[in-house]
Amino acid sequence: MSREQSRTDEELVAEKRFDRSSSAFAEFYERYEAAILAYHRRRVRLPEVAADLTAETFARALAGRARFRPSGGNASGWLFGIAHNVLVDSARRGTVEQKAREKLGMQPIELDDEDLERVNALGGDDRLYAALERLPEEQREAIVARYVQDETYDETADRLSTSSSVVRKRVSRGLTRLRDQMMGWA
Repeated sequence: MSREQSRTDEELVAEKRFDRSSSAFAEFYERYEAAILAYHRRRVRLPEVAADLTAETFARALAGRARFRPSGGNASGWLFGIAHNVLVDSARRGTVEQKAREKLGMQPIELDDEDLERVNALGGDDRLYAALERLPEEQREAIVARYVQDETYDETADRLSTSSSVVRKRVSRGLTRLRDQMMGWA
């Protein structure tokens, strides 16, 4: 395996040239597109909306990548945090925000029937839930608290009588395990 193929998510995001035309962004996008689409598809009815939310998630990741700090958690957690915020913002406004995409000059997504079928399949795929169930209980609980219940790390730490750094590590390790499981889902 070449050095290019073995870069961690954190190395990709931290790369100096992490933009729409870079190989680092393309690799990061390929690793997480299906997972982010599935995340959004499970939460919204229309596959077109899930695709728009996914596009806005990656656009915000590009626009905000300078704010990524590996010490604050791993890149997958950072990306799912962005996805969550995009979803919450969309629900609050009643529409999918497009500011990040417009700022980056990204064109709206056009989905054909095959694309819609693929997005729908992601929403109906129970493998993510099964993968989540296979995680150690403390990791599963930390991920659900952070990304489903929208608790802060401090709130979860208080509830579990532990430190926020322990909760961050549990989330990070759990997301890494989920990613590793999902890599084999072609």
